[in-house]
Amino acid sequence: MVRTATPDTLTTIAELEALYGQPVEAATVKEVDRITPHYRAYIEASPFASLATSGPEGLDCSPRGDKPGFVRVHDEKTLMLPDRRGNNRIDSLRNIVRDPRVALLFLIPGVGNTLRVNGRAHLSVEPDLLASFMVDDKPPRSVTVIEVDAVYLQCARNCGTRHAMSIRKACPAPARSWRRSATIASAASATTANGRDAPPRRCGDA
Repeated sequence: MVRTATPDTLTTIAELEALYGQPVEAATVKEVDRITPHYRAYIEASPFASLATSGPEGLDCSPRGDKPGFVRVHDEKTLMLPDRRGNNRIDSLRNIVRDPRVALLFLIPGVGNTLRVNGRAHLSVEPDLLASFMVDDKPPRSVTVIEVDAVYLQCARNCGTRHAMSIRKACPAPARSWRRSATIASAASATTANGRDAPPRRCGDA
């Protein structure tokens, strides 16, 4: 359904920026083009991610989950996501073979911050790669290989911290695991424009 523009409808970037202004520095310095050590620690502690894809039929957002670390950090520019046996809808995979653009949203129960990754993907059925993801003697049918374009830590303040805290009470272990390897304050720092690790910032610091 196409909505008819009205005086109360925002239709241009200029109108958006006039309403919201510019992002604070802390929100832009956290975005980098690679997996930093702090962001790697988050991904390796995460048991759940949402995978967003686009295709001729429209958009799709599918849940992905397993034991923490189910998404493999191959190197600072490459993530690998095994596709376990499921219902064979393969909506995400149908999209990827026609449009490589993907987005991942990683979550850790009990941690309000989330990690966003944008990139381009392809599907691999290379035998040795499939074998490296074997679980209970069963390999995945394919592996989604993602070339990372952008990584960004989403502030807990924008993600519903109250809800995250309620999850913390029910499932605190993954949160403790990640905090041991990299604190939220450190992960939020990402890097400065010249690529070096920046001093830790609290989320929302300008």
